[in-house]
Amino acid sequence: MIPANPTIENLTPEVVAKTIDHALLRPDLTTQQVIDGCKLSADYQVASVCVRPCDVSLAASHLQNTGVDIGTVVGFPHGTTSTAAKVAESLQALADGATELDMVLNIGYAKSGQWNKVQEDIRAVVAAAKGRYAGCCVKVIFECCLLAEEEIRKACWVCEEAGADFVKTSTGFSTGGARIEDLKVMRGCTSVARTGVKASGGIRSLEDLVACLQAGAARIGTSATADIINDLRARQK
Repeated sequence: MIPANPTIENLTPEVVAKTIDHALLRPDLTTQQVIDGCKLSADYQVASVCVRPCDVSLAASHLQNTGVDIGTVVGFPHGTTSTAAKVAESLQALADGATELDMVLNIGYAKSGQWNKVQEDIRAVVAAAKGRYAGCCVKVIFECCLLAEEEIRKACWVCEEAGADFVKTSTGFSTGGARIEDLKVMRGCTSVARTGVKASGGIRSLEDLVACLQAGAARIGTSATADIINDLRARQK
């Protein structure tokens, strides 16, 4: 469990690992690199891997019985695919072995103030995913660097009403990543009991991770898993 006031001194490597969704999303990753990333995830006992949709079945085959969940992305990275396509993508991912879905909200709809459409899009994915697998964890990616603060607040409310499990800062493929001020806004306008906050994009160091936890994040998307956990282990020796 994450301490109430997380610091480098009071976090253990095991607790830090269970905040991490190890990201394997770069388009140029080879099959062997995905397999190696899954092995790393099992070795460090992270919360989950987040792989490209085409790699879900591969990850599931290499992480069976390891305690590491399989996640993937939906409507990635722009969120502009149709709702029907997002639902189909979600169901296929679950059939392939995923248990967590990180879907991108429709940023254009959000910027247009079409919040009913944003909510319908999210609600459809949540309903389909949880209808297929009740334990599915659905996270919604905002791309905060493209949204004003009031739009971030509105997106949080819409996600919570639509039944999403997490709100997430970024894809890592736009003009900016996780920012502390955005995390504080997201944590401040969602129910702690109902909705988690995930920080993703540009989190490369132990200091970055701890700052995100202090701002209210419960999950961290990063590909720097080994560097972060090894750094913490070294400091605590």
